[in-house]
Formats: sequence, C-alpha cells, structure tokens
Amino acid sequence: MKNAWCVIYYETLDGKCPVREFIDSRNKENQAKILSVIDYLEERGPNLPRPYADLLVDGIHELRTKLSGDECRTLYFFCFKRYIILTHAFIKHENVVPTKEIKKAIMLRTDFLNRYTEKDLIKLEYEENENI
Repeated sequence: MKNAWCVIYYETLDGKCPVREFIDSRNKENQAKILSVIDYLEERGPNLPRPYADLLVDGIHELRTKLSGDECRTLYFFCFKRYIILTHAFIKHENVVPTKEIKKAIMLRTDFLNRYTEKDLIKLEYEENENI
C-alpha cells in the first residue's frame, strides 16, 4: 500500500544530507530505531502522536527517538499537501529543543522551498519509485 505521505531528506546545494549523515554516524541498532520512527511518520503524517512527534513552532515539528539513553530529535516540516521534509537531526542535551536548532530548521525550510516546487517533488518521487 502506498503511503499518503512522502518523506524527503533535505539536501544542501552541494549534496550533503544532514539527516542521512546523522543516521550514518550511529550504530546499526540506533540506525534501525531512527528509520523505524521515520517509517511510522511516513505512515501517520500529522496524525503521529506524542511521544513520537510534536509541533514546536512556526510549522516546525520534532520527531522524537530515544537512542541508548540519548534523546534524538529530527526536525521536519510539511509542504505541498503530502510531503514531509526532514531538515536535520541532533542529540538533545536540554529539557527543550534549543532555539538555534529551530532557527536552523526554519532556515533550511526557506532554502528548500526556494529551490523546489510541488512539480519538482512529484518528479523526484516518480524517479525514486522507478529505481526501486
């Protein structure tokens, strides 16, 4: 069954992918946990409840994953009706998500929306599905 939501990993102009780099830096068990929660987000979209996800501010959400005692956060936003864009991930050391991380997600969202239209994302999704 095709998910109603499509998760896209934000990439910089030079091809770096902050979320993928974060996932790759973790051990295999933690990678599996993160990817499992991302899959759950793709299934449920905005209906993914706490403790898995929460709205922060200005349309920026957090995906919450506990990794070997660490609190992992992956920030994301929704766009163009059915797309979820994962901006970046980090280990949370404070009780709240740091303002600098939220500002970073907002900056990455602005960059993403300046570079991509809904038609671009549909084309990317189609190309990815052909490669499967």
